[in-house]
Amino acid sequence: MKIWDVVIVGGGPIGIACGLEAKKKGLSYIILEKGCIVNSLYNYPLNMQFFSSSEKLEIDEIPFISIEAKPKRNEALEYYRRIVTSNQLNIALFEKVNSINKIDGLFKLVSDKNTYTSTHVIIATGFYDIPNRMNVPGEDLKKVSHYYKDPHFYSSQKVAVIGASNSAIDAALECYRKGADVSLIIRGPEVGQRVKYWVRPDIINRIEEGSIKVYYNSTVQEIKEDEIILNSPSGTIALENDYVLALTGYMPNFGFLEKIGIQLSDDEKRLPQYDPRTMETNIDNLYLAGVICGGMETHKWFIENSRIHAPMILDHIVSEAKISSAYKNKTG
Repeated sequence: MKIWDVVIVGGGPIGIACGLEAKKKGLSYIILEKGCIVNSLYNYPLNMQFFSSSEKLEIDEIPFISIEAKPKRNEALEYYRRIVTSNQLNIALFEKVNSINKIDGLFKLVSDKNTYTSTHVIIATGFYDIPNRMNVPGEDLKKVSHYYKDPHFYSSQKVAVIGASNSAIDAALECYRKGADVSLIIRGPEVGQRVKYWVRPDIINRIEEGSIKVYYNSTVQEIKEDEIILNSPSGTIALENDYVLALTGYMPNFGFLEKIGIQLSDDEKRLPQYDPRTMETNIDNLYLAGVICGGMETHKWFIENSRIHAPMILDHIVSEAKISSAYKNKTG
């Protein structure tokens, strides 16, 4: 039975960064990814452009060259793929980890293909897998999607876009420009302040000129086959509708974290417990890296400010190993 020094769960940018650090330090490691390389980025909208500039998305000081200052999805996919292949990182793709248990100081990870044993585990699974549901009648209809890919599909259709952040605003503008009749439903009084600064004026202008209809301070009451029912300040409104894009955000897999034994805060933030100096959780030798550290505060951690997690974690793993080795040598 092989005992790995480190098993990294998640093959996104930060998981890849952890793999690079583990390789540099001469540790045995494997990255387990349930989908393709940087699976979350792959599932982003086809035309998505990052808020961050390319140099802020770099990992391990490997240059990221993009056509524009702010790269697009396809450029990021190529960048991270080339890092994996050029550095011959040890990564197992399309292998979902179902359970992690610690037994006699070792972690046992069971995936849908294999079982792994490791002295250390890093969880870098992000938060893009589970949508924030509205919990309204009709949300499970085929016409409703919590993910958006390509505007062409919605051409000449009546589309309700729900949300006020970047994903919703990008979808509303792209669908409108492909000929969709777009209605934007926003729970608050305005377009989100965190919307990309070059996009926010665009959506506001489209709203003001009447190209995109907006319903502020409104929520969805029910979704039907041919309409969507809203609760608005002016009362109940029924809109003719073909498709609903419920882009209301996403959350980490808290159930998975709790099953492992990671403690979460009792408030609505659901913050996982970890030492900010080392990223080690309440479970010895189990670490968190990347956006998953923010719990429900999914705007707190990004690629650009969580890149530092990889060296922090691997430095701690190596230092702990050296201390343990020195202690054993000293005691006989």
